[in-house]
Amino acid sequence: MKNNSKKFTKKIISGKFKGKILKLPSKTTTRSSKTIVLESFFNTLQFEIIDANFVEVFSGSGSIGLEALSRGAKSIQFMEQDRDALKTLKENISQTDPNSCSVYGGNSFENINAVVAKLKKQGEDAYFYVDPPFSIREGMEEIYDKTMNLIKSLPQECVKMIIIEHMTGLEIADEIGVFHIIKSKKFGNTSLTYLTAE
Repeated sequence: MKNNSKKFTKKIISGKFKGKILKLPSKTTTRSSKTIVLESFFNTLQFEIIDANFVEVFSGSGSIGLEALSRGAKSIQFMEQDRDALKTLKENISQTDPNSCSVYGGNSFENINAVVAKLKKQGEDAYFYVDPPFSIREGMEEIYDKTMNLIKSLPQECVKMIIIEHMTGLEIADEIGVFHIIKSKKFGNTSLTYLTAE
């Protein structure tokens, strides 16, 4: 078994930490974003995220947030509940710039309030990357409903853009609170949907 664990890694694709190897937590608790999804996302927002704040909800290994950091984002807020994933996340952050990263361990649906409060205090907005566990996982049947409520609760002034990584079959309403879909892109069984309030 030990040899297999070496396979669960991912490299930062571009930027100042390019080539750094990130560990991935066990496949049973978290699902890593596909490289093709990652590349498409950063091709779409490559210049916008420079000097921006970035929030990765359900961050797992932190590969999206750390890629954003590598490409010039100013600060990253990571949110993760799973204990093993948190340990891996902190190890990955230590390879980059820990001073630019904050980790919120525990329930993301509760911790979002602390993240929003921090942004409000700073008078800043952020990109929110929301990648909930797929609802086909046991115990996760309500995850998308809760996620949509989380998005609805976000104050408009704190949000630059929301990006949801989700199962392709999921139907997302054109409008979620004050936010509306500006585009959606499919990658096999995974899709990315982009929302703004503008």
